[in-house]
Amino acid sequence: MDQFLHILLYTQIGLAFFCLYRIIKGPTIADRMVGIDIFGILVVGICAILAIMTHRPFIIDIGIAWIILSFIGTLTLAKYLGGKKLNE
Repeated sequence: MDQFLHILLYTQIGLAFFCLYRIIKGPTIADRMVGIDIFGILVVGICAILAIMTHRPFIIDIGIAWIILSFIGTLTLAKYLGGKKLNE
């Protein structure tokens, strides 16, 4: 089980680097937004795996905070790209 969790962790970290590449080199804003969303999901997965491996459940709280901030950021950027002001 421990070996399997290590493989999952390293896979998640590798996929996160692919998402970082898409965020940096994305040809359009939409590609970058998708990269940011997927990166947030991968970070939550990494937090969950680390919480299981280290037996420290507070790490899941960090993942939950990360995904809430990512969701708010996605909504804000989508509204901005839609041409609306942030207070509308």
